Amino acid sequence: MSTSGAELAQQELIEEFDMFDNWMDRYQYIIDMGKQLPHYPDEWKTDEYKIQGCQSNVWMHHEQQDDKLIFKATSDAAIVSGLIAVLLRIYSERTAAEVSVTEPHFMTDLGLDKHLSPTRSNGLHAMLERIYQVARQSA
Repeated sequence: MSTSGAELAQQELIEEFDMFDNWMDRYQYIIDMGKQLPHYPDEWKTDEYKIQGCQSNVWMHHEQQDDKLIFKATSDAAIVSGLIAVLLRIYSERTAAEVSVTEPHFMTDLGLDKHLSPTRSNGLHAMLERIYQVARQSA
């Protein structure tokens, strides 16, 4: 069985995080990833695109190009922007079918499930749920 692009993205992420010895460095890396998010237009910062369940403001927009789902998102919080960057790297520009079968094991593999505050963890789950919901509707 061939490895999907989403699965490869998770593996690469895990290898990148293995380079850091401690969580302060890992958090900084996540924040740095967030700073590299592509521009998110202000006209998409509406209730329609707002993710409920996040403590900070998070907006996620999606569109379909050919058979791929393209996600764009932003947040007003640095660490959350980094988590968005992680999710987009794994799930954006994939088919709905691929998104639907890609389990987010990176959360456990990276230790995010243990190192994120409960509110950030809830927000991450809310963003993931939106991604899966879009994939289900597009499939």
